[in-house]
Amino acid sequence: MRASEPGGTGWTYTLTSDEDDSDWGFAQGAEGFFTPLPGGEGDRRVRFVGCAPQGALLRSLDHLGTHRATAGSAWIGLLDAEGAKMGTYFVSDVRTTEVRPSACGADLLDITATLWCDMSLPGADRVWDLIAAGRLNRTGLWHAMDADGRRAWLSVALMSRGYRRQGATALPPGHVVTLDGRHIVDEDSFYCAIGEAVNGPGGYFGWNLAALDDCLCGGFGTAGPFTLVWESSAEARARVEEAEPRDPGEEPLFGVLLDIFRDRGVDVVLR
Repeated sequence: MRASEPGGTGWTYTLTSDEDDSDWGFAQGAEGFFTPLPGGEGDRRVRFVGCAPQGALLRSLDHLGTHRATAGSAWIGLLDAEGAKMGTYFVSDVRTTEVRPSACGADLLDITATLWCDMSLPGADRVWDLIAAGRLNRTGLWHAMDADGRRAWLSVALMSRGYRRQGATALPPGHVVTLDGRHIVDEDSFYCAIGEAVNGPGGYFGWNLAALDDCLCGGFGTAGPFTLVWESSAEARARVEEAEPRDPGEEPLFGVLLDIFRDRGVDVVLR
């Protein structure tokens, strides 16, 4: 999907009303969008830099300091260099708090707003930058990330899956998927690895157990029956079970993963 933008270049964000899909405008930056405020997981204070506001966002600027400065809920989209949406985030309780002329252009504004968005995880902006620059072009770029970085990686894989799979076709039934277990150290790293094994660099194939099961039903690159060859599986199993302890009597995570695959017709070969 390509954004319908006003005259000008350099837009990297678009804002669209959740209520009626009307445009709220475009911005060249969104400082703070991926930085939670202290004590609030989803609370954000965002400075939309070089913004051309429209609709409810523009109207809210006439009421700064009052309850009418609340514009409502919206979708924030991230644009590539051609103006196509790479992915979108739902945001709620958007309330403008400050507006200033922008150094980005004579008719542009820098608008500060508070909002709620618990999906814009810290570090995700760096992954979006890789996609926008065309540099997410090889597997394993998540290997050096810490636990928070891997979670952010998965969030972007989820949000960008439609954009990145444009024109892609599903793998045929009976094919073989090879899963490299050398860098699987916990549950999230498993999802990073299986996403790339199925869908290539930055690929998505679930980011929790329920999502993995959904992906195996089809529409996300492949569905059973197929063969999964899990390389370095013993080492991966030991690391995952250490990192993801279960309650007494509860099946270890590694076994739960195998059950999900087998229930969906996947022949898992452990190596």
